[in-house]
Amino acid sequence: MKNIFFIILTIFTTALNAQIVSLETLAQCHSNNQTCPSYTYVKDINGLLNKYAGTWKGSLDGKTYEINIIKKENVPIEFSNTTWDMLIGRVKITDSNGSVLFNNFNKTDNDASLGYNFQKDLKLYLMNFSGGKSGCIDIGFMYMGIKPETPNKMTINFHPDYDIVTQDCSNFKTTMPTNNIIHLTKQ
Repeated sequence: MKNIFFIILTIFTTALNAQIVSLETLAQCHSNNQTCPSYTYVKDINGLLNKYAGTWKGSLDGKTYEINIIKKENVPIEFSNTTWDMLIGRVKITDSNGSVLFNNFNKTDNDASLGYNFQKDLKLYLMNFSGGKSGCIDIGFMYMGIKPETPNKMTINFHPDYDIVTQDCSNFKTTMPTNNIIHLTKQ
């Protein structure tokens, strides 16, 4: 009987200590961690991520960009005891001849592009992206935005994250075009 009481008390205590916060709350306080509440789960309470899920296609400078995005809930965060609702994206880039320039559609969820969070104004969602050439700053964030008036149109803008080059990168171009907006349509 003591064991059953102890188990029930442990479950109840754990439930009280686990705090769920919304993506919006964390986006608002993320720039100043001192204002963030403690949390164990960052949840998409209002369905902000749903509009991003699906397959999107667009082109820029003779290349076709296809992005497949899925929403995952309660994803454990590495080196943390928190979980998040997030987007996971896979990218395929082909040239005008149909030759595949980049494709991570066969990657596992952990090896695909993982969502990060919204910017403070909730207009752009950030997702990391690595083109596999990290020695030449081919890693960073895709800033993804969907306007309410055009829910089947999305823009993506890639910004490299690291500024340390570890190899000769003359004539190098990032896999995703840097500081160019790609317009995508939901398929």
